[in-house]
Amino acid sequence: KLKQFRAIAARYDKLASRYRSGLLLASLILWLRHHELSDTT
Repeated sequence: KLKQFRAIAARYDKLASRYRSGLLLASLILWLRHHELSDTT
């Protein structure tokens, strides 16, 4: 699922810290989307 984020899949960032930040942000977005969908009844 993370590969749907272009910056993660192509690794545009040269610095490892920036790549990790993008990875954490993408993970957070996916997690929030998942919980938003599971909370609706």
